[in-house]
Amino acid sequence: MGLRSLEAALPAGVDPRQHARVLALIHDAALSGRALPGRPRPVIGASWQRMRRLGLDPDRGAPGIRLKIEEIEERRRGSGLAEVLPALRAGLLPMAEQAAHIMVVTDAEGRILWREGSAPVRRRADAIGFSEGVDWHENAVGTNAIGTALVARRPVQVYSAEHYVRAQHDWTCAAVPLRDPRDGRLIGAVDLSGPASTVHPTTLALVDAVAQLAEAGLRSAHGTELERLRGIAVPVLAKVRGRAVAVDPHGWVAATSGLAPLDRIALPTGCSPGRAWLPAYGSCRIEPLPGGWLVRLADGEDEAGTQPTRVVLDVRAPREPTLTVSGAAGTWTHRLSPRHAEMLYVLACRRDGRSASELSLDLFGDAARTVTVRAEMSRLRRHFGGVLGGRPYRFADDVEVVVERPEDPAEVLPHSLAPAIRG
Repeated sequence: MGLRSLEAALPAGVDPRQHARVLALIHDAALSGRALPGRPRPVIGASWQRMRRLGLDPDRGAPGIRLKIEEIEERRRGSGLAEVLPALRAGLLPMAEQAAHIMVVTDAEGRILWREGSAPVRRRADAIGFSEGVDWHENAVGTNAIGTALVARRPVQVYSAEHYVRAQHDWTCAAVPLRDPRDGRLIGAVDLSGPASTVHPTTLALVDAVAQLAEAGLRSAHGTELERLRGIAVPVLAKVRGRAVAVDPHGWVAATSGLAPLDRIALPTGCSPGRAWLPAYGSCRIEPLPGGWLVRLADGEDEAGTQPTRVVLDVRAPREPTLTVSGAAGTWTHRLSPRHAEMLYVLACRRDGRSASELSLDLFGDAARTVTVRAEMSRLRRHFGGVLGGRPYRFADDVEVVVERPEDPAEVLPHSLAPAIRG
């Protein structure tokens, strides 16, 4: 675990009050259509554009409905966040109490599930509806650290008039998305918020470090689950004829027989017992194990006609991009990570293929980041070996590729800053 490169809302050495005045001028000019006296940060500017397209009222936001207590409790139980809450409290509440902040934890939809910290600040937060059970996604309350971090899928700090809705200009907030390390799924966000006068450039780094510690706890618990599955699977695999692999429900490999070890294989969404085509292995038979699946490769069976013939990349739902693979063996759907969705989208739009340097330029605006590109493409090709080719990276020539897009091109992977997508 290490600290990521983070962009604070308040540049080091800048007077907060003067900076807030400049931001207010930029905000007013952007909303009125006048020439901007300066440029908002890219993450803020992209969010403001989304709010204008949405038609959100900058004075009031959208009408919000507060969940009932029993609904909040139900979301808490189903969110998967209760496991990380002790680590978040231990890391952030002492600072929140001392620095006149509150700690807020939301689910993946932006609903506030927990809010703790300074009592005076909690009372101030009540005045703008910043309380448990309220939707704090961008679509409801405009640009803010929680909602924008959930869309951008990265840590975000928002200060003063960077908030789209004027009622929030007296606030500063720093939020970090939380992911389940088992499948990379976004499960929520953690945020530190307080009066704008309490802004500090290191707050985001603190929240990010604590969030990474919390996710490390989930990763450790997952390792224990895999060890338990391994203890069950090894005796089973010893009796299996042919090649087989034992995986947990998320595709993480616990044990193998007759196969080169992999960390993870991509399973179909809603995996169930029976015959299935898996991109990593071809035709397989899937059987249940306590805490996972036994995947038997269909060695010796006729593989003719089982190769994929059609893939559909669906990016219409910004939080749930998927790849659906179809062929004579059936249909298989897998949820994609934000980075893999970006890469597959570029390759779907460029059927002639892209070299590592070209893909690096497409994704990062820098042709030199080929090491990152090759590592991610290696993971993709392990998952989708029958669909993707190399040299150059591309979808297989004999596979039909369909891209399902939202009507508004600006809503294609809204979290992405990749030049090939945003350009």
